[in-house]
Amino acid sequence: MTQRPTLFTLFALLLAGLAFAGPAHAERIKDMGQFQGLRANQLTGYGLVVGLAGTGDDSLDYSTLGMKGAVSRFGLTLPPGVNPALKNAAAVMITAELPPFAKPGQRLDVTVSAIGKAKSLRGGTLVLAPLYGADGQIYAMVQGNLVIGGLGVDAADGSKLTVNVPSSGRIAGGATVERAVDTGFATASYLTFNLHQFDATNAKRVTDAINAAIPGTASMIDGASIAIRASGNGDERMRLMSKIENLGVTRAEPPAKVIVNARTGTVVINGAVRVGTAAVSHGKLTVSIKEAPMVVQPAPFSRGQTAIEPSSEIEVAEDYRPAFLMEPNASLSDLVDSINRLGVPPGDLVAILEALSQAGALTAELVII
Repeated sequence: MTQRPTLFTLFALLLAGLAFAGPAHAERIKDMGQFQGLRANQLTGYGLVVGLAGTGDDSLDYSTLGMKGAVSRFGLTLPPGVNPALKNAAAVMITAELPPFAKPGQRLDVTVSAIGKAKSLRGGTLVLAPLYGADGQIYAMVQGNLVIGGLGVDAADGSKLTVNVPSSGRIAGGATVERAVDTGFATASYLTFNLHQFDATNAKRVTDAINAAIPGTASMIDGASIAIRASGNGDERMRLMSKIENLGVTRAEPPAKVIVNARTGTVVINGAVRVGTAAVSHGKLTVSIKEAPMVVQPAPFSRGQTAIEPSSEIEVAEDYRPAFLMEPNASLSDLVDSINRLGVPPGDLVAILEALSQAGALTAELVII
C-alpha cells in the first residue's frame, strides 16, 4: 500500500534539490536595499462621488456637507436646514502614492473607498478633490470616473447578491501632481544606502564592493547604512547610483532562525540551523469516547416512565515511537530526515523544536508568530 508523501518528505526532497544547486552567486546591490530619500510618499484626501444609481449614502452628514461645499464653488447656496437626500452621492476617502522625483503635471493612480453606507460606487464620478501629504500640504488634485471591480444587487424581497467589493474602486491616472517633494538629492554631500535588513557582514561586503569599484567612496554608518561620498550635479549623481546599484555582492549567510506560525502550523527552517547532541522521543496518546445511549421502556401497565440509559465506550491508544539521537552539529537536512522518520504532523513538530530550544540543543532563534 502506498502512502501519500508527508510535509517533511517534501522538505527533504527540496533540500536534496538544493544540495545539487550551484555555488552562491553574487546579487546586485539594488536588490539588497535602497538609497535614502528615494521613497514614495502617501497622500490622502476626502471627496464626493456623484452620479450613482440610488446606491449612495442618502442622508449621511458627510455627504450632505460635501455636496453643500461642492455647489458653493459655483455660487449656489443651499438654505439652512435643507437636506438634499443624496442617494446618488457618496462620501469617500481617496488614497494615492507619490513616487520619488514626481514632477508637477505627472499623473497618479488613486484608490477611492466609501466612508458611509454607500452600497456601490459603480458608475460614479469623483468631484475635484485635493490630496494632502503628512505635512498638511496639497500635493495633487484628483477627479475622474471610477472603475469598480465589484457588483452589488438588492431584490425587493430583501435578498442580496454581492460580487467582490463594489464600495471601492480606482481611477487610473486620475490625480495630477501639483507639488514636488524636495529629497535633497542634488545638494547633499553624501548619499546613504540602507539595507533592507540589518546585517553587519552584508554592510561590510557592500562597502568593500563600492570601494573596489570607486576607491575611497563608501564607509559604513552602522550595520544597515552605508554613506557614499557624492559631488557634482544630478546627472553625475544618477550615474554614480546606477553604477553602484549594479555591482555584485555575495550575500552573507542569514542568522539561524526557525519561524513557527502557531495558528496554521506552518514551520520554516533556514539552512543555517544546527542541532547539537540530543535524544528525541515523541509519543502520541489518543483517547476516543463513543456515546451510545439506549432508550428504556417501562413494562406495560407499570406506570413507569420512558428513560434514556447512558452507554459509554472509552478506548485509549498510544503510538510507540522509539527515540532517535541527533548527532553533534546536525544540519537542517539531518533534522528534517530525523523528524520525518517519526512521522509527526506540523503541530507536533512545533513542540519538538520548542523542546530542543529549551534544552539548548537548537542553535537558532525560535520565532513564534
